[in-house]
Amino acid sequence: MFRAIAIILSLLAAVALAFGAQFQNDSIEKNVDKGVGEKKGVDLTHVLNLLRNPRWLGGMSFLVIGAMCQIAALTMAPLIVVQPIGALALVITAALNAKSTKTRISKGTWIAISLCSGGIATFVTLATSIAQDQNELSDSELVVILAILFALLLALGTVFLLQRQKLNALTFILGAGLLYGLLATLVKSVIQRIQQSHFEWLTLVCLIAAVLAMALGGWFVQNAYASGPPDLVIAGLTVIDPMVAVSIGIIVLGEAANASPLIILIFTASGAIAALGVWLLSRVHPELMAQR
Repeated sequence: MFRAIAIILSLLAAVALAFGAQFQNDSIEKNVDKGVGEKKGVDLTHVLNLLRNPRWLGGMSFLVIGAMCQIAALTMAPLIVVQPIGALALVITAALNAKSTKTRISKGTWIAISLCSGGIATFVTLATSIAQDQNELSDSELVVILAILFALLLALGTVFLLQRQKLNALTFILGAGLLYGLLATLVKSVIQRIQQSHFEWLTLVCLIAAVLAMALGGWFVQNAYASGPPDLVIAGLTVIDPMVAVSIGIIVLGEAANASPLIILIFTASGAIAALGVWLLSRVHPELMAQR
């Protein structure tokens, strides 16, 4: 019963994510020149302008609602069940963006979207059948999650410092997806520790780390909007985010302890197919092709 409610909440979160992405992308298009978005990005001036933009704030409201639905879902079901459902947002965003820009969705774009959605749908189907809740989340597991976040921040910081002028939409999307995947894991970890009546300094560190991942991930997302269409951004997020969260859920949190080698192989293959869809979408999307 609780798992079914969690899935419904995740579906609502996906819808909210799609509308939030479209609203924010429309606002950024008017504040940032996408022709130079890859090099210029979203600076402090743009952020201040966006904070006074009703449409951008409306998009943020949708994202907050989506986040609340997702957090509620994480209290009722394993991470590997809840997180991949966000892939539905890709189809909705593609339709919204096509209507907004009066751009016809090409055959190649539909193929790419199908690969993304099909790959992640396989994740959900398998995860629902084999996922199990963990009774106890240990300190050592929290330390591993925090260590992964630290390593990711170090890697992203290095790339940003060395390749700042060469960053493109796909780079920003990759960074945001990795951070949001870890954000979902951190939120799930904090929820589980509270349910275990074990909120102490290490759990507080996880909560602070979650806020940091959310803020930095949000900055990456805004820069991704400045460099590419919203459906490409959502494609990357709804593929990379759940792949990171599911991987940690399986390897660190033990949420798929009953999975056979065949199931793990299918997980890997479906993830590769979804990633291929994101790459293909970055090559065939009509808006990006028009810029070349």
